[in-house]
Amino acid sequence: MQIIADLHTHTLSSTHAYQTMLEMAAAAKDLSYAALALTNHGPSMPDAPHSWHFGNQSALDRVVDGVAMLYGAEANVMDMDGNLDFTPGQLRGMDWVVASIHSPCLPGLLTEKEANRIWMAVAENPDVDCIGHSEQQNYRYDYDLVTRAFARGHKVVELNGNSFNVRKDGIPNMRTLSRACIKNGCRIAVDTDAHSARQLRENVPALLRMLEELDFPQELVVNATRQNLVNELKLHGKACAEEIGGIIL
Repeated sequence: MQIIADLHTHTLSSTHAYQTMLEMAAAAKDLSYAALALTNHGPSMPDAPHSWHFGNQSALDRVVDGVAMLYGAEANVMDMDGNLDFTPGQLRGMDWVVASIHSPCLPGLLTEKEANRIWMAVAENPDVDCIGHSEQQNYRYDYDLVTRAFARGHKVVELNGNSFNVRKDGIPNMRTLSRACIKNGCRIAVDTDAHSARQLRENVPALLRMLEELDFPQELVVNATRQNLVNELKLHGKACAEEIGGIIL
């Protein structure tokens, strides 16, 4: 197993991250990645960039240092109905949208029933592409039930390499979640959630070892091959799909 792109990363536009876009692209090039998604925190996080940051991403280059760039956001789940902190119009203008739960935006613990309700609603949101670090113990949900909904709604479930650093109580959950994805044909992304170039390099190996132990099928990993990634972008109706395909295939 290998990956050819990272679909959840941050730049110093999210101020608890530390690298520029150019530095992240250079690190991705060093890893021989074909593509990189920049997904800075949505506006409800305390250190998020201004909303203009997301509305002006067309000013950026599609290829940086030989790496095809996807420009999106890590949107925040804001309530029990799965609403996010971007408007549908904002989300539709992005190349890749990760939806995540963060405690500053949705404080406290969730019961399994509450977490199920949230993720089942997000599964119906046509503007969400990927489910971010959902293995968190504080937000444990019924993996079998919900991954079936994710598969129906073409939601990619992220396995988050940064959880091995900051959410270690969720690592056993990640294994259970991965098995549910295999069972229900739910596609995944192997992401670093990198807040530095070092994390872009170091947050992948533990995930790949876990997938190898589970004998996870490569066809269900959207960033395992260039063709998988382009197919996923097309499936999600992304305006950038043909352009990205022309660059990386």
